[in-house]
Amino acid sequence: MFAQDYLLRSLYIKGEVSNCKYHSSGHIYFTLKDAKGTINCVMFAGSRKGLSFRMSEGQQVIVGGTVDVYERDGKYQLYAREIFLDGNGQLYEEYERLKRELREQGMFAQEYKQPIPRYIRTLGVVTAETGAAVRDVIRIANRRNPYVQVILYPAIVQGDAAAASIVKGIRALEALGVDVMIVGRGGGSIEDLWAFNDREVARVVFACKVPVISAVGHETDTTIIDYVADLRASTPSAAAELAVTDVREILGEVAAYQDTLEQFMERVIERKREQMRHLELGLKAVSPAGRLRERKMMVITAEERIRERMNRVLQAKRHELAIYIEKMKGLSPLEKLNQGYSYVEDGDGNNIRSVEQVKVGQSIGIRVKDGQIQATVEKKKSLR
Repeated sequence: MFAQDYLLRSLYIKGEVSNCKYHSSGHIYFTLKDAKGTINCVMFAGSRKGLSFRMSEGQQVIVGGTVDVYERDGKYQLYAREIFLDGNGQLYEEYERLKRELREQGMFAQEYKQPIPRYIRTLGVVTAETGAAVRDVIRIANRRNPYVQVILYPAIVQGDAAAASIVKGIRALEALGVDVMIVGRGGGSIEDLWAFNDREVARVVFACKVPVISAVGHETDTTIIDYVADLRASTPSAAAELAVTDVREILGEVAAYQDTLEQFMERVIERKREQMRHLELGLKAVSPAGRLRERKMMVITAEERIRERMNRVLQAKRHELAIYIEKMKGLSPLEKLNQGYSYVEDGDGNNIRSVEQVKVGQSIGIRVKDGQIQATVEKKKSLR
């Protein structure tokens, strides 16, 4: 029926682009919608010459092509040959308006971005409690560092209640005091991700004292909180890798620091040992015991010099005394007496040298070598 309908072989449909995906084969898959309905569309790589711009979510376009059945799924779709821009879609315009407003308020400025701590103990996650996003975050966080505690706030991430739920989740984890927070969800259409383009969500992310990593959709999806957050990750998996440092890397750094510290300490210890050896030598030089030994040796040396000098003096004095003794012997009366002489004295002890000094009958004393003789002068005779 479709093949026989001439109108369906060549027609133009105006609508808003949604769920736009560029396939690696070069084909473009998207949905065209308006207030009344939607239709799936595909532009094959061979028809890309009929496209002069890159398609994105929310654009208002006019698509020219053929309606036919995709037999595998039993669904009809529009096979596009040419696509023209017809102004921006309502959601896209609202997105761009909010983006300009928040940029003018400085909420995208780099100076307000908080650094993501490298070493964390708790990781907060605001996302749906089911789905690939939360599973990827938990799996990667546990693989990189099983000691990090992952705290999930199960938020509504799609629909009218999503924005309020995300705001509540961010505030709850901030009050709990997590070290870093991931806010996001898996990919989807611009409508599916619209809660992350909400003004209140953006303001709460900007004001959050905990560093926030945005992880909304796939790599090509960009939302308002990607600009406001402290760091943007292309996917929830990438966000987990940015938030949680691999424990093996940490252990490797710790081991490297330990080696560096040990080498430094060895150098310090060796330097201190060398200083101690120098101080020990210096201490020996100024040691009281060393000085006492030095003084003792000086005393001993002085004592020996004094003894030598005294011996020389005594020897000289002995020699001199011997000479004096010999001289005294020559002058000693006793020596004279020993030679046969005698010594005569009167009663008063005066030496009698002349006959004139005595009288006949006078008592006199005569000293000889072995005693004394008491005599009386009976006669005297002068030799003159």
